[in-house]
Amino acid sequence: MEYTIRFEKPTTEDVLLLLAEGEAYGASLYPAESNHFLPLDAVCAANIHFAVARTMDGTAVGTGAIAVFDGWAEIKRMWVVPSARGAGISKAMLSTLQATAQTMGASVLRLETGVLNVEALALYERFGFARRAPFAEYRPDPLSVFMEKDLP
Repeated sequence: MEYTIRFEKPTTEDVLLLLAEGEAYGASLYPAESNHFLPLDAVCAANIHFAVARTMDGTAVGTGAIAVFDGWAEIKRMWVVPSARGAGISKAMLSTLQATAQTMGASVLRLETGVLNVEALALYERFGFARRAPFAEYRPDPLSVFMEKDLP
């Protein structure tokens, strides 16, 4: 499957559907208090860089974002539709987000994901992320995994 990844506003109908699909998947795995989705109004904030993976015909098949803070960034809203998995989109998205975080001056990249997201955890570990304690406003949660990676 051929695709492109570009930074876009997350307000188009097809992207909103992807975000809703990702939230529904999370809700099927975890209780509401263990889901830490960045709300749509926050996804449009100035410190958020939102990327969309699209097939060559323009179909949105994946999303990802970074929230940039003072010296660090957080990965948010990573989602690839099941029918597009296995095409390398998650790896390419993660590489794109990491490169953008570095360009924005982040020296550390962090994330939170769920304990049942086995494929995501494996991807993050392959990319050099290590488990850590909760950060920022997160609190300990037995259903969450917190990770970070130092950026060169």
